[in-house]
Amino acid sequence: MPSALSLDFAALRAAYAAGTLTPTALVGEILGRIEAHANPAVWIHLLPRAELLAHARRLESLDRTALPLYGVPFAIKDNLDLAGAPTTAACPAFAYTPTVSAAIVQRLIAAGAIPVGKTNLDQFATGLVGVPRNPFNSAVIPGGSSSGSAVAVAAGLVSFSLGTDTAGSGRVPAGLNNLVGLKPTKGALSTRGVVPACRSLDCVSIFALTCADAAAVQRIAEAFDPLDAFSRARSALPAFPPGLRVGVPAARDLEFFGDPEAAKLFSDSLTRLTALGVQPVEIDFAPFRETAALLYQGPWIAERWAALRAFHQGHADAFLPVTRQIVEAARSLGAADTFEGFYRLAALARRAAAEWEKMDVLLLPTAPRPYTVAEVAAEPLLLNSRLGTYTNFVNLLDLSALAVPAGLRRDGVPWGVTFIAPAWRDFDLLALGARWHANLGGNLGATSTSLPSGPGSVPVVASGDGCIRLAVVGAHLTGLPLNHQLTERHARLVWTGTTAPVYRFYALPNTTPPKPGLVRVAGDGAAIALEVWELSTAAFGSFVAAVPPPLCIGTLTLSTGESVKGFLCEPAALVGAEDITRFGGWRAYRAQAT
Repeated sequence: MPSALSLDFAALRAAYAAGTLTPTALVGEILGRIEAHANPAVWIHLLPRAELLAHARRLESLDRTALPLYGVPFAIKDNLDLAGAPTTAACPAFAYTPTVSAAIVQRLIAAGAIPVGKTNLDQFATGLVGVPRNPFNSAVIPGGSSSGSAVAVAAGLVSFSLGTDTAGSGRVPAGLNNLVGLKPTKGALSTRGVVPACRSLDCVSIFALTCADAAAVQRIAEAFDPLDAFSRARSALPAFPPGLRVGVPAARDLEFFGDPEAAKLFSDSLTRLTALGVQPVEIDFAPFRETAALLYQGPWIAERWAALRAFHQGHADAFLPVTRQIVEAARSLGAADTFEGFYRLAALARRAAAEWEKMDVLLLPTAPRPYTVAEVAAEPLLLNSRLGTYTNFVNLLDLSALAVPAGLRRDGVPWGVTFIAPAWRDFDLLALGARWHANLGGNLGATSTSLPSGPGSVPVVASGDGCIRLAVVGAHLTGLPLNHQLTERHARLVWTGTTAPVYRFYALPNTTPPKPGLVRVAGDGAAIALEVWELSTAAFGSFVAAVPPPLCIGTLTLSTGESVKGFLCEPAALVGAEDITRFGGWRAYRAQAT
């Protein structure tokens, strides 16, 4: 096993492909790390060693290249069901043991991921504070409610984790743990098998070390679920326009509650925007701020009461005092209050829509500032409310959001920002976030591993409506002789990376301009550098019509496990061809050839 193994997806794929790691060995490594990690409050339930090894051995009997999450360990917030493991929502009296996993958990396990255990949270996911110790500073809160899920990833105990997000629970812990936290579009990920907080607003969220990893999980997890009344089918959108407009609140609308370090880090973030080639624009934050207030001061608190009312009737004393105070506040609300809340939200959404006319993406602090455990214990409701200053409005307004690291304070505690966009911009945000994260650099979570760079570090952007993704490996690469056949069809480059390690690569004889041939093999394959471009359906058709033999368009498997259309070669054409697989790509081969 590699020493100091990083659990980011690229590192795991490389180790599995090289034969230096097996799922069985990974399980041993993970359990050793968990045992050595002096933060027991991360976990509510760990799967027994025997069960984890059974998962590992099952994977070792399967084709690794057919499973996009092969041997990737993950954690599950303990308000999502995992078959055979108790679900408690951090309330022992509420515990039950499901026989079926949550829909999203089923999808991830089927893709080869290994569930390690259930993680701690603010009781019934009501709060943004968190339970375990922050791995950067034990005196500082880790953020909640998905605290255990975030800490498990930041501490290098798992590769990714599932949380939930209603008010910011999938973003605030990311900001305070130096992680990527994706709050997908409402309904993109099934909530079947999730203990509800506010059913109309709840989202399953993803914590990961990189945006590319979060994107890989999102692609596998996302699916319309007809058994979930709140599930929605993806709406394809055109790509972000050139000259991306990033909205930023006016200085008078920014609140850091007396923390000059947070204010400086946000100022530094605005400077960093210019390195991304985007256009900052000032917007009025008032409608977003006023919407945020509705979540706990309006009738949506009644949804929490609706979710827990039956349990409360016989177990009121099982609630923590703060949770009980929040939930029981809903009993004073009537139906008229609910309708007035809906009317108020509609008015604020109309005002917010006017601000969206000015911008494509909104940039905000993830949380105004970190707080210590002692500070929160002294004023739990006030500081919990402050932590949601920049998060509470997102689900109410049906927006997607991505929390990303933005630097460390002088005391070593992370601080983050969040990119926010309209619904179904999840993958666009992940691509933008990856560029941001690469520009920032630094380590992954609380580990000593540096952020990976290079091919594959930026996730593939999902295809727009009526578009097809095409992988190119040779003369159609950027700057090479045939690239114009893509650009003149208005194709756009959406990803740079490699294939899965299942191909051999050849320099074909007697081709003008020189061209390579890519062939999938049953064994002794390698990863080959490529670019993924996106074309309209009509442009793709005309492009394919011009592809000369012996080349053809087939289906390629990327290093992420995804499949896209791409160039392959007829095996008969390999007679007299030079095997150039060792170069890892066409550019590297051509560089030595000239």
